[in-house]
Amino acid sequence: MSAEGRLIAGRYRLQQKIGSGAMGVVWQAVDERLHRTVAVKQLLLQPGYTPEETEEARQRSMREGRIAARLQHQNAIVVFDVAEDEGQPVLVMEYLPSRSLASVIDEQGVLPPLQVARIGVQVSGALAAAHMAGIVHRDLKPGNVLLGDNDIAKITDFGISRAIGDVAVTKSGILAGTPAYLAPEVALGRDPAPASDVFSLGSTLYAAIEGGPPFGTDENAISLLHRVARGQFDPPRQAGPMTPVLMQMLLPDPVDRPTMAQARDLLQAVLDGRPIPTASPSAAWQRPAAPHAQPAGTRVGPPTPANPPTMVGGAVPAAAAPRRSYKQAVLWVVAIVVAVLVGVLAANAFGDGSTQGQQNPTQPPAPSGEVAPTTPAAATTTSTAPTTSATRTTTTAPTTTTAKQPSEEEIVGVVSRYYSMVPKKLDQAWKLLGPKLQAQGKDSYEAFWKTIDAVEILGKPVRTGTSVVVTLQFTKDGKKLVEQHSLGMVTTQDGKPLINTDSRI
Repeated sequence: MSAEGRLIAGRYRLQQKIGSGAMGVVWQAVDERLHRTVAVKQLLLQPGYTPEETEEARQRSMREGRIAARLQHQNAIVVFDVAEDEGQPVLVMEYLPSRSLASVIDEQGVLPPLQVARIGVQVSGALAAAHMAGIVHRDLKPGNVLLGDNDIAKITDFGISRAIGDVAVTKSGILAGTPAYLAPEVALGRDPAPASDVFSLGSTLYAAIEGGPPFGTDENAISLLHRVARGQFDPPRQAGPMTPVLMQMLLPDPVDRPTMAQARDLLQAVLDGRPIPTASPSAAWQRPAAPHAQPAGTRVGPPTPANPPTMVGGAVPAAAAPRRSYKQAVLWVVAIVVAVLVGVLAANAFGDGSTQGQQNPTQPPAPSGEVAPTTPAAATTTSTAPTTSATRTTTTAPTTTTAKQPSEEEIVGVVSRYYSMVPKKLDQAWKLLGPKLQAQGKDSYEAFWKTIDAVEILGKPVRTGTSVVVTLQFTKDGKKLVEQHSLGMVTTQDGKPLINTDSRI
């Protein structure tokens, strides 16, 4: 496929080359049968394969190209056709005049967090639809995100990267390309899964904001692969409101990450200026119960590690709820009706004055001049007390004063002030904790902080609803550990914010 004007598969006329790389060459072409502009991509198989391996890879890429053609989404480049040219697989795709996110990052360096959130919402929507269709992208990176006119973003190269992608081990065992956007479980040799796409999209959005992928770049692909497998990276410093979303998408254990649909909702919340919730791990990911996991909120600091990461390759179907038969339902209804009738008859038989004027035995007598609150037990009394002409007086309940609500600056300021005090000024820091954290006891609190040499806030704390998300770097015995914590805040009657709970994200 080297000359302009060539006809591919009897209908696609090549016009001009619009891209090339290790994976192949992309041409702008015309579909002469439907009279529309398309993109034609010849996929190059990795060198060093035996004839059998080449044929197997060719068949796999053809099959996965057909699978990708099933996906129809406004933010995904559509695959129209899968053909062959000179024995090599050829993909015929939608043509979008655009630039890749990779080229935009190269030109601009970094993008504003809200612009990245807008891109992320569109791409995650397409990926969520792909996952619903049973398609895993497997090769998410800035080069596969296309930015067209009117701020439209589309993902390309669906379903083909596993067969012929950048991260492939050749026969000699040498990595071709860079694993900078891989999820840790894939770097450890696990099969790519929907949760892997979530991590790779998080890495792609991270690169757009920070100027490079979370694990950096390295000419030594093996060294970079080891770094990715450890799952440790520097938290974003310029992400602002995107910080809590990125940190959730980049969690090292796939079972802790949001689903792609949840990630889309989190990114939309950033665009809308709404608080960013912590997405619950999906029922599709499963993790064995941690035998010695520390309950959340026991201290403000690094929690005791729970079980090691569990790598899950696929969804586990939920067990279907047992269905009751129609006969069982009828029996239940009859039993309930009989019980009600027995209760009414008993009340009529024993209700002539036996309960008249009595207080509910579980309810203390009301003070003179006040009405006792109604409890469920009191409400079920069947006898009615005789009415009298005397009018019972009631007192008006005192008006509750609403506590002054602190500003966002005051709430975030308390968090910053707290971490500037620990671990040296524990008496002052203790006064900034709410009742739940103080319930652990000051001795236990001080014992914990004596094990920490220093703590530093990375970036700026971000308020999300009633919580503050903060990225912390702890120093202990000369080693540094980075964690992200969600601090639940509470306000005293005089409007003073306190740190009431602490959970690691």
